[in-house]
Amino acid sequence: MFNEKFLEVLKHEGVVSIVTCGSEGAHVSNTWNSYITIVDENKILIPAAAMIKTEKNINENSNVKLTLGSHEVMGYRYMGTGFLLEGTAKFLKEGDEFNMMKEKFSFLTRVLEITVTSCKQTL
Repeated sequence: MFNEKFLEVLKHEGVVSIVTCGSEGAHVSNTWNSYITIVDENKILIPAAAMIKTEKNINENSNVKLTLGSHEVMGYRYMGTGFLLEGTAKFLKEGDEFNMMKEKFSFLTRVLEITVTSCKQTL
């Protein structure tokens, strides 16, 4: 699911936008590339401290989209590339993955788990 170019992007800092949609419409929250932890071929974990509206939306509609990128990684034609990820999400409040993430990111109150169904390079 995650190709070499995507993994290279994660090695560089950049903003990640997380888009959810609930009964009140779309909502965007942000995090950092360095906060993404890949745990298997199609699952990522992101530490969450706030993300209150994000959690509310995911409880109504688990579909999410994420965009991320880096201007330091070669794209299709020029320096800079980005990715669009799509999948489903839930929040973890306990368990092995929660504990592993809490060790890495002491500030988290929950962990956003995303099962990625699509990972497309956009630039």
